Amino acid sequence: MKKKIDLTSWKRKAHFDFFNQFADPSFEATAKVDVTKAYLGAKANNESFFLRYLHASMRAVNTIDEFKTRIEEDGLFQYDIIHAGPTIAREDGTFGFSHLPFFEDFDEFAANAKPIIEEVKAARDLNPSSFRANVIHYSSVPWVDFTGIKHPVFSTETKESVPKITFGKVTEKNGKYSMPVSVNANHALLDGRHIGQFLDAFQENLDQ
Repeated sequence: MKKKIDLTSWKRKAHFDFFNQFADPSFEATAKVDVTKAYLGAKANNESFFLRYLHASMRAVNTIDEFKTRIEEDGLFQYDIIHAGPTIAREDGTFGFSHLPFFEDFDEFAANAKPIIEEVKAARDLNPSSFRANVIHYSSVPWVDFTGIKHPVFSTETKESVPKITFGKVTEKNGKYSMPVSVNANHALLDGRHIGQFLDAFQENLDQ
Protein backbone atom coordinates (compact mmCIF):
# COMPACT_ATOMS: atom_id res chain seq x y z
CA MET A 1 0.00 0.00 0.00
CA LYS A 2 1.07 3.57 -0.64
CA LYS A 3 -0.29 7.05 -0.12
CA LYS A 4 0.17 10.06 -2.35
CA ILE A 5 2.00 13.01 -0.83
CA ASP A 6 0.53 16.46 -1.29
CA LEU A 7 3.63 18.27 -2.49
CA THR A 8 2.10 21.71 -1.91
CA SER A 9 1.95 21.13 1.86
CA TRP A 10 4.86 18.70 2.24
CA LYS A 11 7.49 19.91 4.69
CA ARG A 12 10.27 19.07 2.20
CA LYS A 13 8.70 20.92 -0.74
CA ALA A 14 11.47 23.52 -0.95
CA HIS A 15 14.17 20.85 -0.70
CA PHE A 16 12.43 18.69 -3.29
CA ASP A 17 12.03 21.57 -5.74
CA PHE A 18 15.68 22.53 -5.34
CA PHE A 19 17.41 19.13 -5.55
CA ASN A 20 15.02 17.73 -8.14
CA GLN A 21 16.51 20.18 -10.65
CA PHE A 22 19.88 18.39 -10.46
CA ALA A 23 20.84 15.96 -13.23
CA ASP A 24 21.99 13.58 -10.50
CA PRO A 25 20.57 14.54 -7.08
CA SER A 26 22.00 11.48 -5.33
CA PHE A 27 24.41 11.67 -2.41
CA GLU A 28 26.25 9.02 -0.45
CA ALA A 29 27.55 8.47 3.09
CA THR A 30 29.67 5.61 4.39
CA ALA A 31 30.14 4.55 8.00
CA LYS A 32 31.25 1.51 9.96
CA VAL A 33 28.87 -0.41 12.18
CA ASP A 34 29.73 -2.81 14.99
CA VAL A 35 28.50 -6.25 13.94
CA THR A 36 30.13 -8.21 16.77
CA LYS A 37 26.95 -9.49 18.40
CA ALA A 38 25.16 -10.21 15.12
CA TYR A 39 28.20 -11.85 13.51
CA LEU A 40 29.10 -14.10 16.45
CA GLY A 41 25.44 -14.88 17.13
CA ALA A 42 24.85 -15.96 13.55
CA LYS A 43 27.91 -18.19 13.62
CA ALA A 44 26.95 -19.76 16.96
CA ASN A 45 23.38 -20.44 15.82
CA ASN A 46 24.38 -21.62 12.33
CA GLU A 47 22.38 -18.77 10.79
CA SER A 48 23.07 -16.73 7.70
CA PHE A 49 24.92 -13.58 8.75
CA PHE A 50 23.84 -12.02 5.46
CA LEU A 51 20.15 -12.54 6.26
CA ARG A 52 20.71 -11.39 9.83
CA TYR A 53 22.20 -8.01 8.92
CA LEU A 54 19.89 -7.58 5.93
CA HIS A 55 16.86 -8.03 8.19
CA ALA A 56 18.30 -5.62 10.78
CA SER A 57 18.73 -3.06 8.00
CA MET A 58 15.19 -3.56 6.71
CA ARG A 59 13.74 -3.11 10.17
CA ALA A 60 15.60 0.20 10.42
CA VAL A 61 14.47 1.38 6.98
CA ASN A 62 10.83 0.70 7.79
CA THR A 63 10.92 3.07 10.77
CA ILE A 64 11.92 6.13 8.68
CA ASP A 65 9.31 7.70 6.40
CA GLU A 66 11.88 9.40 4.17
CA PHE A 67 13.36 6.02 3.21
CA LYS A 68 9.89 4.92 2.12
CA THR A 69 9.20 7.87 -0.21
CA ARG A 70 9.41 7.46 -3.97
CA ILE A 71 9.10 9.61 -7.09
CA GLU A 72 6.71 8.03 -9.60
CA GLU A 73 5.25 9.17 -12.90
CA ASP A 74 2.01 10.41 -11.37
CA GLY A 75 3.46 12.02 -8.27
CA LEU A 76 5.23 11.52 -4.98
CA PHE A 77 4.29 8.52 -2.83
CA GLN A 78 5.10 7.03 0.57
CA TYR A 79 4.89 3.25 0.93
CA ASP A 80 3.77 1.62 4.15
CA ILE A 81 6.24 -1.28 3.87
CA ILE A 82 9.60 -1.47 2.12
CA HIS A 83 11.07 -4.77 1.01
CA ALA A 84 14.58 -5.81 -0.03
CA GLY A 85 16.01 -6.05 -3.54
CA PRO A 86 19.49 -7.48 -2.86
CA THR A 87 22.03 -8.85 -5.30
CA ILE A 88 22.70 -12.56 -4.78
CA ALA A 89 26.16 -14.00 -5.50
CA ARG A 90 26.47 -17.11 -7.64
CA GLU A 91 29.13 -19.81 -7.65
CA ASP A 92 30.25 -18.84 -11.17
CA GLY A 93 31.29 -15.38 -9.95
CA THR A 94 28.24 -13.53 -11.30
CA PHE A 95 25.16 -12.34 -9.45
CA GLY A 96 21.43 -11.93 -9.90
CA PHE A 97 18.83 -9.53 -8.57
CA SER A 98 16.17 -10.70 -6.15
CA HIS A 99 13.07 -9.57 -4.30
CA LEU A 100 12.83 -10.55 -0.63
CA PRO A 101 9.61 -9.56 1.15
CA PHE A 102 9.99 -7.99 4.59
CA PHE A 103 8.65 -9.69 7.70
CA GLU A 104 9.15 -8.18 11.15
CA ASP A 105 10.00 -11.59 12.60
CA PHE A 106 13.48 -12.76 11.57
CA ASP A 107 12.66 -16.46 11.44
CA GLU A 108 9.70 -15.82 9.14
CA PHE A 109 11.80 -13.52 6.97
CA ALA A 110 14.65 -16.05 6.70
CA ALA A 111 12.34 -18.99 5.96
CA ASN A 112 10.73 -17.04 3.11
CA ALA A 113 14.03 -15.67 1.77
CA LYS A 114 16.04 -18.90 1.57
CA PRO A 115 14.17 -20.58 -1.32
CA ILE A 116 14.10 -17.31 -3.26
CA ILE A 117 17.86 -16.96 -2.86
CA GLU A 118 18.43 -20.54 -4.02
CA GLU A 119 16.27 -19.90 -7.08
CA VAL A 120 18.32 -16.82 -7.99
CA LYS A 121 21.56 -18.73 -7.48
CA ALA A 122 20.39 -21.43 -9.88
CA ALA A 123 19.28 -18.98 -12.57
CA ARG A 124 21.49 -17.37 -15.20
CA ASP A 125 19.77 -14.08 -15.97
CA LEU A 126 20.03 -10.85 -13.99
CA ASN A 127 16.27 -10.73 -13.42
CA PRO A 128 15.88 -6.94 -13.61
CA SER A 129 12.11 -7.52 -13.51
CA SER A 130 12.55 -7.81 -9.74
CA PHE A 131 13.05 -4.02 -9.63
CA ARG A 132 10.16 -2.35 -7.83
CA ALA A 133 9.62 1.00 -6.22
CA ASN A 134 8.87 -0.28 -2.72
CA VAL A 135 12.31 -1.78 -2.12
CA ILE A 136 15.83 -0.85 -1.13
CA HIS A 137 18.49 -1.84 -3.66
CA TYR A 138 20.99 -3.80 -1.58
CA SER A 139 24.47 -4.95 -2.55
CA SER A 140 27.16 -6.79 -0.63
CA VAL A 141 30.87 -6.45 -1.37
CA PRO A 142 32.30 -8.81 1.27
CA TRP A 143 35.79 -8.67 -0.27
CA VAL A 144 36.37 -4.94 0.29
CA ASP A 145 36.66 -2.88 3.48
CA PHE A 146 35.62 0.19 1.52
CA THR A 147 35.47 3.81 2.66
CA GLY A 148 33.22 4.94 -0.19
CA ILE A 149 31.47 3.54 -3.22
CA LYS A 150 30.10 4.84 -6.55
CA HIS A 151 26.88 3.49 -8.05
CA PRO A 152 25.91 3.58 -11.72
CA VAL A 153 23.11 5.98 -12.66
CA PHE A 154 20.44 4.41 -14.85
CA SER A 155 19.17 7.69 -16.32
CA THR A 156 19.59 11.38 -15.61
CA GLU A 157 16.21 12.07 -17.22
CA THR A 158 14.22 9.89 -14.81
CA LYS A 159 15.35 10.61 -11.26
CA GLU A 160 16.14 7.48 -9.28
CA SER A 161 14.41 7.57 -5.91
CA VAL A 162 15.10 4.07 -4.57
CA PRO A 163 17.90 4.24 -1.96
CA LYS A 164 20.91 1.96 -2.38
CA ILE A 165 22.56 0.37 0.64
CA THR A 166 25.83 -1.51 0.28
CA PHE A 167 27.59 -3.70 2.85
CA GLY A 168 31.33 -4.40 2.82
CA LYS A 169 33.92 -6.71 4.32
CA VAL A 170 33.76 -7.72 7.97
CA THR A 171 37.03 -7.03 9.77
CA GLU A 172 38.14 -7.89 13.29
CA LYS A 173 40.22 -5.92 15.78
CA ASN A 174 40.69 -6.78 19.43
CA GLY A 175 37.75 -9.16 19.38
CA LYS A 176 35.38 -6.60 17.83
CA TYR A 177 33.94 -7.05 14.35
CA SER A 178 32.97 -4.14 12.12
CA MET A 179 31.53 -3.70 8.63
CA PRO A 180 31.33 -0.67 6.34
CA VAL A 181 27.88 0.42 5.18
CA SER A 182 27.22 2.84 2.34
CA VAL A 183 23.88 4.61 1.89
CA ASN A 184 23.14 6.31 -1.43
CA ALA A 185 19.91 8.29 -1.71
CA ASN A 186 18.11 11.04 -3.59
CA HIS A 187 18.72 14.34 -1.80
CA ALA A 188 15.33 15.60 -2.94
CA LEU A 189 13.75 13.02 -0.65
CA LEU A 190 16.05 12.73 2.35
CA ASP A 191 19.06 14.27 4.05
CA GLY A 192 22.08 13.29 6.11
CA ARG A 193 19.92 13.44 9.23
CA HIS A 194 17.84 10.55 7.93
CA ILE A 195 20.92 8.50 7.07
CA GLY A 196 22.08 9.10 10.63
CA GLN A 197 18.72 7.90 11.94
CA PHE A 198 18.99 4.80 9.79
CA LEU A 199 22.52 3.99 10.99
CA ASP A 200 21.50 4.44 14.63
CA ALA A 201 18.48 2.15 14.21
CA PHE A 202 20.54 -0.36 12.22
CA GLN A 203 23.17 -0.50 14.98
CA GLU A 204 20.48 -0.95 17.63
CA ASN A 205 18.97 -3.84 15.68
CA LEU A 206 22.37 -5.48 15.19
CA ASP A 207 22.96 -5.35 18.94
CA GLN A 208 19.72 -7.08 19.86
